[in-house]
Amino acid sequence: MYDVIVVGGGISGSMAAIASSRAGAKTLLIERYGFLGGMLTAAGVGPMMTFHVGQKQVIQGIPGELIDRLQAKGKSPGHVVDTIGYTYTVTPFDAEGLKYELESMLLESGGELLYHTHLVDVKVEEGRIQEILVLNRGGLQNLRAKVFIDATGNADLSTLAGVPCVKGRPEDGAMQPMTMNMKMTHVDIEAIRRYIKECPEEFPYLEGNTDIIDESSVLSVSGFAKTLEKGLETGELTFKIEGILFFETNNPGEVIVNTTRMYGYDPTDPWSFSKAEMEGRRQAMELEKFFRKRVKGFENAVLVYTGPEVGVRSSRQIQGEYVLTIEDITKSKKFADVIAHGGYPVDIHSPDGEEEVITETMHLSKNAMYSVPYHSLVNSHVTNIITVGRCISATFEAQGAIRVTPMAGAIGHAGGVAAALAAKQEGNVLRISIPTLQQILKEQGAYLEVE
Repeated sequence: MYDVIVVGGGISGSMAAIASSRAGAKTLLIERYGFLGGMLTAAGVGPMMTFHVGQKQVIQGIPGELIDRLQAKGKSPGHVVDTIGYTYTVTPFDAEGLKYELESMLLESGGELLYHTHLVDVKVEEGRIQEILVLNRGGLQNLRAKVFIDATGNADLSTLAGVPCVKGRPEDGAMQPMTMNMKMTHVDIEAIRRYIKECPEEFPYLEGNTDIIDESSVLSVSGFAKTLEKGLETGELTFKIEGILFFETNNPGEVIVNTTRMYGYDPTDPWSFSKAEMEGRRQAMELEKFFRKRVKGFENAVLVYTGPEVGVRSSRQIQGEYVLTIEDITKSKKFADVIAHGGYPVDIHSPDGEEEVITETMHLSKNAMYSVPYHSLVNSHVTNIITVGRCISATFEAQGAIRVTPMAGAIGHAGGVAAALAAKQEGNVLRISIPTLQQILKEQGAYLEVE
C-alpha cells in the first residue's frame, strides 16, 4: 500500500513523484517505457519553452533544479534567448542526460519506480479509487494507494476512473494537429546563421531583426518561407505545412525538426492514432529528402530518429472544480489557490490547417504573467485523484498556453506536494490546506506570487 501512486513518467509525472516523495509520502511512479521524460526523451520533443516572463524566471522549484543539474553536467546550456523571437527563452537539453537526471532525482528522494508497466483498469467505489490494474511482464497486478496522480498526458487514469472529460474545441471536438518530431544530425549551423543574415526575407517572423541570432549560442529557427513555397509548388512537399521550424539541441550539429503535421486524427482513438503515426513517418521521409535538397545547412544532414510515437498537443481535458479560461490567461487573473505561473504565449495550431485560431483578444501583453489554480487539477467526482500536465481542467484556448513542458513540470510539482498532503488526511484532495500547499512549494524552491 502506497501513499501516492503516479501514473506516467513524463516531465509532469516525474516532477510530481519527486515532489510527493520529498514531502514525505511513500510514492510509486509507474511508466510504460524503460525511462523517464516522456515525449522529451522518447520522441525528440524540445527544447523546453519557457521558464521565464521577460527577464524573470517564474518556473523554478524542482523543474528549475532539474535544469541546474543538467547544466552542471554539460547536458544543457541552460535558458537561452529564443532566436525565433516567439517567446522569452528556450532550454535545450541532451535527452540521454535528462533520462538519467530524472531517474536520479526520484531515487534520491526515496521514491520507487516501476518501468514497462501499462494502466489497464481502475476500481472505483463511492467516489474513490480503491486500486488500479496494471500489466507488465509479471502479468496483471493490482496496486493500491491513498492518492493517485494522473500524469498520462491524455487523462487516461481520470477517464477510466469516471472523471468527466472533454476533447478539442467545443463546436466540433477538433484537436490541434499532431507532430512526428525528427532528430537530424550533421547540420551546418554556422551556414544557417550566415544564411539568415544574407536572406532576411526568408525569415519574416524576425521582421528584419536578424541580429537576435547573435544573442544565443544555440539556434532556434522558424522560416525559409521562399524555400517552403518552392517545395509546395514543385510537389516535393505533399502535406499541409505551417512553416519550417527546427531547434538546435545541446549537441553540435544536431537539431529537432518540428515541421510534420497530422491533421484530423484523434490521439485517444488507437486506430486513428496508429494511422497518424504512419502518416508522420511518411512525412518525415519526405522532409528529409526536401531538407537535404533545398534547405541551407542540411545538405549533408541525416535523419537519425523519429521516436516511438507521434507527439500530441491536445486531447482530453478533465472537467475539474475550476475550468481555466482564455480570459484568465490574457487578463492575468489572480487565484487564491495559485500553484504555478507562466508566460508562454497562447499557441494553438489550427486543427485543420486552414483558419486563424488565435484572435487579437488572445494575445498576451509583453511580460504578462498568468497563473494556474489548484482547483483545475482536481474534480468533485473522484476525491483521491489529482490530474497534472497538459490535460488539467482548461478550455481549448487556455490549454494552448499551459500545455508546454516548463508549465507541465510546475503543475506536476504542485500536484505531487498536494497528493502527499492529502495522503495524510484520508486521501481527500479537495480538503487539503491551500496555504500549506503553497508554503511547501515555496520551501521546495517554487516561485509563487500569492494573493
